[in-house]
Amino acid sequence: RDYLERRGVGDAVRGQFAIGYAPDGFSALKDALGKDDARRVAVLEKVGLLSKNDRGHSYDKFRDRVIFPIHDRRGRPIAFGGRVLDPEDSPKYLNSPETPLFHKGRELYGLWQVRQANQTIERLVVVEGYMDVVALFQFGVPQAVATLGTATTPDHAELLFRNAPDVFFCFDGDAAGRRAATRAMESVLPRMRDGRQAFFLFLPDGEDPDSIVRKEGAAGFDARLAQATPLSQFFFEELGRDINRGTLDGRARLAERARPLLAQLPDGAFADLMRQELQRQTGVDAARPVAEARPPARQAAPAQQRRSLVRSVIALLLQQPSLGLQLERPYRFAELRLPGVPLLLEILDVVAQRPEISTGALLEHFAAHEQAEALRRLAAQVLPGEEASWAHELHDAVAQLERQTVQQRIDELQQKQRAQGLDETDKYEMRMLLQGLAGRG
Repeated sequence: RDYLERRGVGDAVRGQFAIGYAPDGFSALKDALGKDDARRVAVLEKVGLLSKNDRGHSYDKFRDRVIFPIHDRRGRPIAFGGRVLDPEDSPKYLNSPETPLFHKGRELYGLWQVRQANQTIERLVVVEGYMDVVALFQFGVPQAVATLGTATTPDHAELLFRNAPDVFFCFDGDAAGRRAATRAMESVLPRMRDGRQAFFLFLPDGEDPDSIVRKEGAAGFDARLAQATPLSQFFFEELGRDINRGTLDGRARLAERARPLLAQLPDGAFADLMRQELQRQTGVDAARPVAEARPPARQAAPAQQRRSLVRSVIALLLQQPSLGLQLERPYRFAELRLPGVPLLLEILDVVAQRPEISTGALLEHFAAHEQAEALRRLAAQVLPGEEASWAHELHDAVAQLERQTVQQRIDELQQKQRAQGLDETDKYEMRMLLQGLAGRG
């Protein structure tokens, strides 16, 4: 309470955000909820409230931290964030891990509170930290949300625009802030239908939204938002930052950078005006089809060549990247120790970040990867069956990978049982895994 008083967070806002505290020590939550109940402990581990050490013992994940519940769009707590009390401690912020309930790339901290505080949401202000959101609410700017320790994703962008026509991204003015703004720009471009607007506000060195709104109040912060850089201006400034537009080569480079991004814009007045602006600045007609890296002409795979499951999934994603959007995150096969799994996860991450990505653009993304040539060969092969059946094949292959992941964990526990025995938590996990494996057939 003393900490929140010093930060100027009043009782009303504390209640609005359900701010709390995690006591110091390793078992406060575990003891309070029943440390002897193996099933309850397993559930607490699954939702990220307990962690497990190398010896298999569970302990509280959040300790001696101010706790910020993270609510879903219906107001239900699905995760937690914790901030240190002592600024010398690290990490400064700690979030719940990815769980079946919580996918950080799809959630925005404070969105539930914004919906409750505003009958009509005319704008959303995207900041970086929990305290930035809370401070803005405290000082009269109840339209703030925060990404949860991750860059702005396409899912975030869609969620933002579903709730407000105008979105302001508020970042530090340093190099890291500019990179974060560029990632946000790439995520919002495919969603810039007419009527939507995006802006970028860069703060002075050493300042954050929390400190600015305390010094200048809501009026001062609103004045800064009024001077924020529109997406169109930031787009050309950022892409042309290291380019000499006075030369033919410089203008050509700007055009080559801009045209693939402009091709992602939905049809409409904004897209037309952005292409006109590129033509004004470079002389290049942005409406001309973008030269895209295309895979070489496809050739039938030798009949005797059999792909591994992982290669089969990668091949399907190369042919039709959007299939990856059908797979639920977090991916249950992520811990599977098989060749190709790390690359598969990288591909799925790119598809999640760029839902409209094509085969050529996906290959281009991995052009410098050590497996680039293998990916090009896979993309060039003709897959058996019709495109309509590929989704079914993908889900079948992924289900087999998940089964292998479960079996891998069972093998680990059986090895541990032979070496040192299992505690109650391990035994419960083993029973659940064996039941799940039987259920999967």
